[in-house]
Amino acid sequence: MTIQQNFELVVFDCDGVLIDSEIISSSANAEALTKAGYPITTEEVIQLYTGVPDASLYAEVEAKLGRPLPERFDEDIKKLVFQKYRTELHAITGAREVLSSLKTTKCIASSSSPTKLALGLIETALYELTYPHIYSANLVARGKPHPDIFEFAAREMKSAPSNCLVIEDSVAGVTAARAAGMACIGFDGGSHCMNGHAEKLKNSGAFTVIGSLTELLEIAL
Repeated sequence: MTIQQNFELVVFDCDGVLIDSEIISSSANAEALTKAGYPITTEEVIQLYTGVPDASLYAEVEAKLGRPLPERFDEDIKKLVFQKYRTELHAITGAREVLSSLKTTKCIASSSSPTKLALGLIETALYELTYPHIYSANLVARGKPHPDIFEFAAREMKSAPSNCLVIEDSVAGVTAARAAGMACIGFDGGSHCMNGHAEKLKNSGAFTVIGSLTELLEIAL
């Protein structure tokens, strides 16, 4: 893979890029939403809401239902996901190697809440490789596909958007990165990525798609 520009900051999404968590969260959401009267499959959650903050997902569902979701729905989902994190979550293959070896300055910009983000990185032993440059969409007004979290991360890391390279697994994330004026590489190596996912990422603005994180080590970053 060849890249004409030398970037000064690599911005990683977390869920589905560094940790294989999207399939866990999507399954939990599908199960709980269906039980709450909004029938939806894990595959549909993946296709429609990967990379989108949970708060935005629940707000959209409530609008379609014309009523609020059950009391404490969000808290119950978090408990279920956290339980699954402790027994089922693992790092994406190559994540530790890439984070340890990449010479370019790096950070994380994620749609997850700070607690969920930290737990996922701790459970997969990636926290110490990324701390303290870990940014949650809770820090900004709007989540992905809006550019706010990527713009925030660039400011915190004192990098111009044009000098940032984003690694994203979702259409919402790629859209957000491009809206922020950043180049983006799509990643389709997570368990949640289905047939045709790479094409969706390219159509959203990723200039290339990789299936293994270690491909990043072949780039002169």
